[in-house]
Amino acid sequence: MGGVGWIGIGLLLAAVLVVLAAEWPRLSRRVGADAWAARSRKRRKEKLTLIQGDEADDEFVKSVERDLADLPVLDEHEDRPRR
Repeated sequence: MGGVGWIGIGLLLAAVLVVLAAEWPRLSRRVGADAWAARSRKRRKEKLTLIQGDEADDEFVKSVERDLADLPVLDEHEDRPRR
């Protein structure tokens, strides 16, 4: 035997390409751009921490109340559309 000919290598390569094309939807979920983005998002979310505490909440509530009190208020005559 003289080994594998060019036709055999071509047929093997064609078979591999056909299998890849047929399995591409399933493979893309694991190795595609969407899978990469999902893995990246999962890694970022793992680094997040939940901070719990009442004193931070109290400060936040007081800050929001101060900001709301500082907002300008329109009088009734300013609220009407101008003609």
